[in-house]
Amino acid sequence: MDPSNKENVQLCYRTAHGRSSSVCQSAALQTKKKHCGGLTIFLFAISFLYFAKALTGSYLKSSITQIERRFELPSSLVGLIDGSFELGNLLVITIVSYFGAKLHRPKLIGCGCLLMSVGTFLIALPHFLMGRYTYDKSSIRTENSSANSSPCLQGLANQKYAPIDKSRMNVEPGCQRDVERYLWIYILLGNLLRGVGEAPIQPLGISYIDDYAVEENAAFYIGCVQTAAVIGPIFGFLLGSLCASLFVDFGAVDLERVTITPKDVRWVGAWWLGYLVAGVISVLATIPFWFLPKEQPRSEIRKNSSTPSEQSKFILEELRDQKGPQDQGRFLTMARDFLPSVKSLLGTPVFFLYVCGSVFQYNSLVGMVTYKPKYIEQQYGQTSVRTNFIIGLINVPAVALGIFTGGIIMKKFRINMVGAAKLLLSSSVIGYIMLMSLFGLGCERSSVAGLTVSYVGYKHISQEDGALADCNMRCLCPQNQWDPVCGENGVTYYSACFAGCRLSNGTGKTAVYYNCSCVTWLPLLSGGNSAVAGPCPSGKTCTRMFLYFVVISVITSFTLSFGGTPGYILLLRCIKPELKSLALGIYTMAIRVLAGVPAPIYFGALIDSVCLKWGQLPCSGRGSCRLYNSDALRYIYLGMTLALGAVFLCLCAAVLYLLKKRCLTRESNVSKSSTLPSNLVSNVHLLQSRYWPQKETRL
Repeated sequence: MDPSNKENVQLCYRTAHGRSSSVCQSAALQTKKKHCGGLTIFLFAISFLYFAKALTGSYLKSSITQIERRFELPSSLVGLIDGSFELGNLLVITIVSYFGAKLHRPKLIGCGCLLMSVGTFLIALPHFLMGRYTYDKSSIRTENSSANSSPCLQGLANQKYAPIDKSRMNVEPGCQRDVERYLWIYILLGNLLRGVGEAPIQPLGISYIDDYAVEENAAFYIGCVQTAAVIGPIFGFLLGSLCASLFVDFGAVDLERVTITPKDVRWVGAWWLGYLVAGVISVLATIPFWFLPKEQPRSEIRKNSSTPSEQSKFILEELRDQKGPQDQGRFLTMARDFLPSVKSLLGTPVFFLYVCGSVFQYNSLVGMVTYKPKYIEQQYGQTSVRTNFIIGLINVPAVALGIFTGGIIMKKFRINMVGAAKLLLSSSVIGYIMLMSLFGLGCERSSVAGLTVSYVGYKHISQEDGALADCNMRCLCPQNQWDPVCGENGVTYYSACFAGCRLSNGTGKTAVYYNCSCVTWLPLLSGGNSAVAGPCPSGKTCTRMFLYFVVISVITSFTLSFGGTPGYILLLRCIKPELKSLALGIYTMAIRVLAGVPAPIYFGALIDSVCLKWGQLPCSGRGSCRLYNSDALRYIYLGMTLALGAVFLCLCAAVLYLLKKRCLTRESNVSKSSTLPSNLVSNVHLLQSRYWPQKETRL
């Protein structure tokens, strides 16, 4: 605050009660203008920053499939990359939250934002260090001739396409490409750096608003910030949809020579482009914080208030001189009270059960959200472009609407803790029941010769069956080739060579193959002897199933998120008010350590276990998965989500039982006091109805 203005304010304090001089009025007006202007700028800056970090985080979710294909990674390793953000955040969150309050908070937030932008650019760096993307393809698909080319090599007659003897050639280029795939470590480090940079944003940003805003406006300002955080994922997934539609090396290669489309499992979109866009947005969000003051002028109400906010209890008060011994004494007192406070919180049954239940719920939600794009692509044959577009435009707004509606219901009907627990339990039960219905909305498993059906037409395939059969044995097909074609019989083959095709017409995406011996060799299926490039489509039935899936998914997202606000209020009201900050810290730590980090990893490992066809690398073995068992994927993905959700429902029911039991005990105690004067009993009832939900501590 300006020194002269500070003296004027102090002069105001010395005036008589209820009266103010012209000096007072002038000082108050100047303080109000500075207060409104500075805090408004900070509010816009922190809202834009929340938008930027939410956009980057959601874009990472949308690009997981592209990263998995580009670096030939299993889903479990991609889950580790996704969880590295939480690891980075946990490394510094406690230190930043405590000591950051004593430093220049806006500049510290700016430093964190700058660190986030550096991490975002680091994620995109591997694209510029790697060579051009190469994918499995047969030689015939790249030939210039448009007719009379033979995918089936027919013995050793055609030496041009004979199997390559690696012992007679230099395998250095292939192995070099294998080494490049380990550049995913840059993505992990970049996401880890993003987590470190995000640490000061939430605790210091929210506390800064709460310290300097007029008390009745603080909740509205924080709501504006959270709204910006909800809008971010919408644009993040839409950006993911746009980048997935562009080939990874667009601008550097002739797209006419690209023989695959976004529908192909080998397609890799421009995953790196979105991180450049997100990094630039993060840099722009950093700028305002370098010009904001360490402290804002406080409103007169907050200066004279005897009940400061929970966050501001640990912030140095303006105009208060702090002495070293006093600081040291306060620190020792806080350290001495820390363990008893933690013990008191964990000894509160409602708090402990709710935190345990939330850990299971967030495990189910984090795993479900992380691999939802992959599930839609593999189960319903949708492209990454369409999948990200639907999630961003439909699912994310449904979540935001659910959270907002839950808050409106809580405020309008003034629901107490028991009512909040009922809302949380009922919405969760409905949501998981809706989720259970998705078990019946799967598509029929794709017919792939040698993987899901045998070459002789049987649906049940033995382990002895494989890509080779009598109809293609003499074609000398590369064993690791995956360049699928669709036969007229509705069966997908590894490649035109494995389909036994002897003639082709056209190249690239429009290639057509004729005289395919394996296509005509299936006696149980009707069709001709030709095949076209690309896997067989999923069919109209699968399209209808996908429409049902989208509708139920939106309803489920709304219903599960509806209980978010009641659950949060329940968490805040079930403990002592002075332990609120510590309770939120323990809750956040438990969610991140026990759900945010492990859930993507073990969900990914379970998804890897149902892979039918792995990509093969020239030197280092297995790459990313090409084809999953769609039925097993549905049972594992939905089953694991529902199993974790069921544990949450049981613990949530236990919380409701404890609250009702405590409520009955209180009513019984009040009834025993009926011998007191009637007016005193009525006053007791009135005090309980007004203050019990907020003041109850040990349940």
